[in-house]
Formats: sequence, C-alpha cells, structure tokens
Amino acid sequence: MVSQVKAYKVFKKYGKAETEVVALDYIDVEISQGQFTAIMGPSGSGKSTLMHTLAGLDSINSGEIFLNNIKISNLNQKKLTKIRRDNIGFIFQQFNLVPTLNAQENITLPLDIAHKKVDFEWFEKIVSTFGIKDRLKHRPSELSGGQQQRVACARALVTRPAIIFADEPTGNLDSKSSGEVLNFLKQSVDEFGQTLVLVTHNPRAASYADRVLVLADGKIIHDLAKPSYDQVLQVFKE
Repeated sequence: MVSQVKAYKVFKKYGKAETEVVALDYIDVEISQGQFTAIMGPSGSGKSTLMHTLAGLDSINSGEIFLNNIKISNLNQKKLTKIRRDNIGFIFQQFNLVPTLNAQENITLPLDIAHKKVDFEWFEKIVSTFGIKDRLKHRPSELSGGQQQRVACARALVTRPAIIFADEPTGNLDSKSSGEVLNFLKQSVDEFGQTLVLVTHNPRAASYADRVLVLADGKIIHDLAKPSYDQVLQVFKE
C-alpha cells in the first residue's frame, strides 16, 4: 500500500523541567492511502497531539513527518498553510459552520476562499453520499446536529484532499446520528478511495475503521487490523 503520511521517531513534549510532559515518545507510524485509520487512547495518551503533528497543525521537537513524500516537519508556516489547504481536509467535534451561509455555501467555502471552481459533478456525488441533497438551501440553525456534521464532512471532501483528519467528529451527536456520520465516512473511503484518520475515545466509532492504533503515554501500544467492536473493547480492559 502507498503511504499518505509517514512519521519517523517523532518526539513532542510540552513544558519544561518539573512541568515537562512527553506527549509523543519517539513514534514511528505510516498511514496508508485509501484506508480508514482510527487513533484511540485515554485522555493524555497523545492521540490528539499525534493527529495535530501529522496534519502540520503542531510542531515537533524531533523526528520527521512526510505528507505525500513532502517533508512537512521543518516547513515555515506559509508553506505549511498552503500544503494543508491543498492536501488536507478537517472535521472537528464542533461543526464550525458559518451560521449566515446555507449548507451549499458552507460546503463550497474552502473552494471559494482558494478562488477555485466547484466541480459540480463531484459536489453532487458528495452531497448524495452524505444524504443532504434536500438540505442545501438550509442554514445551520435549520439543520439537526447530525445534518450539520454531514455538511461539515462534505465540506472536508469537496476539495478532494489527499487525507482527511477527523477529531472526535461524533462527540456531540446521539448514537443514531453518530452511526450515520460514521457510515458516510466509511463509504467515502470504500467508494472514493479517501484516506481518513479518525481520533476518537469511542470503541464503537473505532470499530468502523480498517485499522486502529491505540496510544498510551505517547507510544503506540496496539496496531489492530479491521478489529470488531468487542476486540477494541478488549484492548481497553487489559
């Protein structure tokens, strides 16, 4: 499999002396293209820090990170911003939709900001996949939480990013809406070949993934291939 992201000996700490906390302890990891990877672990395990460093949102103290064979771990902010804009889609727990824009305008916003044309064939495919075709003229306040998150997912996909990072995207949703959003995300991987990295503390959400990385104290302690919900649960009982 082709690797979309590669990280070698990544070390990240916060604070100094007595307040020093090691968030990532010389981690090696590769994220494969067209795969759904979940990153799990208890609070303070380093899972969000790992996502933020792989996505170029946070710096590292040492090591190397490559995105599509471009070394991003030593780039300046201007170059990093361009690489993120051109290669990465983000989905967060907070939907981050613009309240004055309707769903369609929120979805196409990244293209509008980059002064790029909308590929309406691709747009139609995305909104159909996420089941929001009949909600495009609605503003966020007129949508349920699940619908808002599906709009946010469509927005992340509309630029055809090399990789999407999703940080607890179902954290604010009920179980039914969570299942719908996760199914749609999995569909984007299986049908469109999208590369997806999901950070979650939820074993149910992780069980949708092709691969689950489990962190503890800044290290990867388990690397599971296509685990069931019970297998993910078992890891956390150990």
